[in-house]
Amino acid sequence: MKVLMNDVSRETFRLSTPADAPLIQKLAERIWWQVYPSIIGEAQIRYMLERMYALPTIRAEIEAGVEYVLLSLASRPVGFYALEHRPETARLHKLYLDVDAHGQGLGQRMIAHAAERARDRGARFMDLTVNKNNQRAIRAYKRAGFKIVQSLVLDIGQGYVMDDYRMCLPL
Repeated sequence: MKVLMNDVSRETFRLSTPADAPLIQKLAERIWWQVYPSIIGEAQIRYMLERMYALPTIRAEIEAGVEYVLLSLASRPVGFYALEHRPETARLHKLYLDVDAHGQGLGQRMIAHAAERARDRGARFMDLTVNKNNQRAIRAYKRAGFKIVQSLVLDIGQGYVMDDYRMCLPL
């Protein structure tokens, strides 16, 4: 696998392949159960994980050109982000970091890494959506320079909604 960045052998960003889908799925499940029970509840977590992190879904997204970038800390996978390149605005679909790795600046480095990849592809902006009740993530995105540009409520089926902010970062 190609190493995209290495900081004193401590952290490594690596572009994933379809073969990494099981690892991405396991990371997502672990992180979602750490973060989201108090935000969206257990039933919605199960529903969204089944929809968004089924192995065929992850593999299809990677094959369609969505970049899943894995972050390892001392060779241990601790997070990932998914970036879709578009002509003007790159979409940061996912950015998840194991709670045990919080507080080390890794989330900010993940955002910076994604922004650099988006800029390299010619994007002038990077946007994302974040749950309105995920205050820790909203603070982190604001710290990185993102601004809230829209409030969204999206029906995702089975009586569930994503009650999100769309945030944007000029590149």
